[in-house]
Amino acid sequence: MQATDSIIVINAGSSSIKFSMFSGPALGLTLRGKIENLYSGMARFIAQDAQGALVSEREWRDGPLDHEGGMRFLFDFAHTHLDGQQVVAVGHRIVHGGVAYSGPQRLDAAMLDALDKLVPLAPLHLPHNLAPVRSLLAMAPHVPQVACFDTAFHVGQPEQAQEFALPQRITDLGVRRYGFHGLSYEYIASVLPQMGTGLAGARVVAAHLGNGASMCAIDGGRSVASTMGFTAVDGLPMGTRCGALDPGVVLYLMQELGMDVAAVQKLMYQESGLLGVSGISSDMRTLEQSCDPRARKAIDLMIYRIGRELGSLAAALGGLDTLVFSGGIGENSAALRAAVCRDAAWLGVQLDDAANAAAVGGVGVDGVDGCARISATGSKVAVWVVPANEELMIARHALELVVKEAA
Repeated sequence: MQATDSIIVINAGSSSIKFSMFSGPALGLTLRGKIENLYSGMARFIAQDAQGALVSEREWRDGPLDHEGGMRFLFDFAHTHLDGQQVVAVGHRIVHGGVAYSGPQRLDAAMLDALDKLVPLAPLHLPHNLAPVRSLLAMAPHVPQVACFDTAFHVGQPEQAQEFALPQRITDLGVRRYGFHGLSYEYIASVLPQMGTGLAGARVVAAHLGNGASMCAIDGGRSVASTMGFTAVDGLPMGTRCGALDPGVVLYLMQELGMDVAAVQKLMYQESGLLGVSGISSDMRTLEQSCDPRARKAIDLMIYRIGRELGSLAAALGGLDTLVFSGGIGENSAALRAAVCRDAAWLGVQLDDAANAAAVGGVGVDGVDGCARISATGSKVAVWVVPANEELMIARHALELVVKEAA
């Protein structure tokens, strides 16, 4: 890859398209931004350089903008702002790859047909992930596109960690635990060995805590168990998602309260979690600043569930050497980290309060990619804050694939 070569990373959701541009052999971040509020009639675009300075912005008030229109705008924007850079690949975050894909894949018409068959496994996410791929295939068929799957890191988990206790005929239909946030955990696993001797082979529990939240047990850099299962609504309470729920509750909602599938889905994905418990907000920052006891209740429930899952994942590992916090909440809420570590004292976790307070907003106490060790010197378990960087992980995968194809 030449200094003038770039890789663009696309992360498309139901109402937004986020993008990042990485340039040169070192994949340095040069540009990032997003189009948000798609389909609303109030779409907004913003682009910033690596230092956060505004590069460009725009709003659409003359009608709703869809994914295709958004990608067409980004395509034109890239042409006028590349400054001599050549796009050698576009990497896409694809939420679901089933059990077939344990690594990045080149995207073409045949691969899109294969991924379309997985839509029933992630109907709220996968169609939106694939929409920009189709748009770019039409606009720039010569540009290589690479799928990077959020499930791929977990494909190698032990069989018993992936299966539900259901009849084999149901399991064979793809009803199993997939796990998500795999690109975040893969990045964490790639960074830890740089932080000290022994971390490459450590027994790690990583917590990706944000609006979507999960935890993963990593042994020697490989995923062995995760809190998310068949869908990304399982496991921890999240911003608006309920997390683990007795299946009998769903039956009750439908049989006794008369809720249909759409209503139950909306309840579990959009009306629960921190928002549902607090009745105030899905934003941890808002809840931490609130004096309302319902806010405290929501925070305490999340901390409790993190502690429960930490014990479960430590058991899956047969012990614990390292605990990692990542994601928007994990990186920025020193109070939540302190509470989780306090409750994990039985595992040998001891927190350095000063280091924990200093490690906020991606500030790395140890100066390694913004990472910070926040455990006390005598702690049996090392505790780290590692800023999430799924975009860089996608860029690395895209680069590796195009280099391999060119060889």
